[in-house]
Amino acid sequence: MKDIIEGFLKFHSDAYPKRADLFKNLATKQNPRTLFISCSDSRLVPELVTQHEPGGLFVIRNAGNIVPSYGPEPGGVSASVEYAVTALKVTDVVICGHSDCGAMTAIANCTCTCTCMDHMPAVGSWLRYADSARVVNEAREHDSDSERVASMVRENVIAQIENIKTHPSIRLALRENRLALHGWVYDIESGDIDALDGVTNEFVSLATHTEVRAYPISPLAVAV
Repeated sequence: MKDIIEGFLKFHSDAYPKRADLFKNLATKQNPRTLFISCSDSRLVPELVTQHEPGGLFVIRNAGNIVPSYGPEPGGVSASVEYAVTALKVTDVVICGHSDCGAMTAIANCTCTCTCMDHMPAVGSWLRYADSARVVNEAREHDSDSERVASMVRENVIAQIENIKTHPSIRLALRENRLALHGWVYDIESGDIDALDGVTNEFVSLATHTEVRAYPISPLAVAV
C-alpha cells in the first residue's frame, strides 16, 4: 500500500491543484457523454487510452468486459447501464476488450469453463455470459493458440454488443435514435484499437475509420 498512498499524496499536492476548478465543477454534478465498459485488467485504463479527464467517462469494469443479457434479476452491470442511459443520458456506449485477456484466454483454451474454473467457481459462472461467443469461436479453425484467443476476444465484444441490446433502456434509446454502440479491441503492446464495423461485422483500425460504429448502422455507410 505504500506506493498507493504515496501516489495519493502526489495527486493531492500536484495533480489536484492543477485541476481544482474541474473538481469544483464536478463536486455536485457529472455529465459524461460515454458509457465505457471494459475489462478489469490493470493494463487497460479507459481514461488513459481515451485521454479523458475525470467526469468524461462513466465506466463499468469487470472480468471480460461482460454485459449480461437483461433478466428478471438485474445485477450491478444492468443497474449501471440503466443509470448511464436513463439518468445521465449518455449518447455512446463503448464495449472494449483487449489483447491477452485472461478471461477470454480461459474460455478459448478450455472446452468446459465450469470444469477448468472449478478452483474459481464465481469466475467460471460469470464467464458463462460469454457462451455464445465461445460457441462461435469453437466452430472456427485457428492457425495458433494466440489467434484462437484473439478471435475469442473479438467474438466476445460482438456477443456483449448483442447482450446489451436486450436491456430496455438501451432498446428505447436506440429506437429514439439518441444512442450509438461501439465495439473496440485494444492492443496492449501497440496501443492500437480495432473497432467493430456494423456494416461488415469486421474489426477495422479506429485510427483510419474514426466514424465506424457497431450499431446502429448509418444510412450513409450502408449506401457506400
